[in-house]
Amino acid sequence: MSKNAKLDIKQLRAIGHKLNPVVTVAGKGLNDNVLTEIERALSDHELIKIKLAVGSREARSEVAAEICQLTNSSLVQSIGNVVLLLRHSKQPDPKLSNLLRPQ
Repeated sequence: MSKNAKLDIKQLRAIGHKLNPVVTVAGKGLNDNVLTEIERALSDHELIKIKLAVGSREARSEVAAEICQLTNSSLVQSIGNVVLLLRHSKQPDPKLSNLLRPQ
């Protein structure tokens, strides 16, 4: 991993630290409604937190990987029950994007 990539991840984690989870994946797991809400949040905000209230550590990592695959997003960080996802928007809205708004 290059020095610039590490710096970028560090900046994304710093921005993500201040965010609250926008979606919670609970006992019913990933369904169409949850995926639709994740898609909407990624389109609007680019960088989002998701709370995974599902079983064991392995189950959480499987759900996080599935979300990344289905939404074409990148996993920035995973701590406990919370994951931080990134998907750059083609036309980000400066009023909504967590990457463009002043922190």
